Amino acid sequence: MKKRDTRQAGFSMLELMVAMTIILIVLGLVMTLFARSLSTRQRESSRTDALTAAQAALNVISREIANSGYGLKVEADGISDNGIVYADSGAQKIHFRSNTTNDNIVLTDRGEDVTYYYEPGTKSILRYDSNGVGPGQPQTSIVINRISSLAFLYFDYSGVNPVPTSSTTPTPLTGRVRVTVTVNLEQVQGQANPQNVVLVSDVTLRNSEYMLQQY
Repeated sequence: MKKRDTRQAGFSMLELMVAMTIILIVLGLVMTLFARSLSTRQRESSRTDALTAAQAALNVISREIANSGYGLKVEADGISDNGIVYADSGAQKIHFRSNTTNDNIVLTDRGEDVTYYYEPGTKSILRYDSNGVGPGQPQTSIVINRISSLAFLYFDYSGVNPVPTSSTTPTPLTGRVRVTVTVNLEQVQGQANPQNVVLVSDVTLRNSEYMLQQY
């Protein structure tokens, strides 16, 4: 009788190399998909954070501008000023006043003489308060950074049924201000990054001549 061969056949070197190659390819594909998923998450997280901060800043700016002219001295015709300092306002800056505390006729309280403007060097929107620290003691603070641009457009109203005219220069007839903020989104490597996002807010000046005539 023939002796039975009890030895078990194993993998050859070639088979082992093929198996390892296949495993490495599969691992590479998995790592690529995982890295891409993390990159997408980072992009969306960065986008959400930037837009949330920009929207919050735009809301603060809009709220303060809307109060422009509040509590100011009523003119002889019974109409108060809209509060905008025309000579110091333009396409990238707005300077306005309001008597928000309403305890005196002198605008010496915080938030009563404010300027918003864009600083290209730091890509930030700055808020300058003439009485931020105290009467006659100005304070400059950063509202938000990573901003590409800040723009103001002024709409004037005149007549009974006016058709508003827009300009980059405010006048005593200005009754609405359009604030445009362009957000500079962070670039994420390996992603098709979106373009900058533009946020717009149309602010009605409740104390302007046109608006007061509506009540």
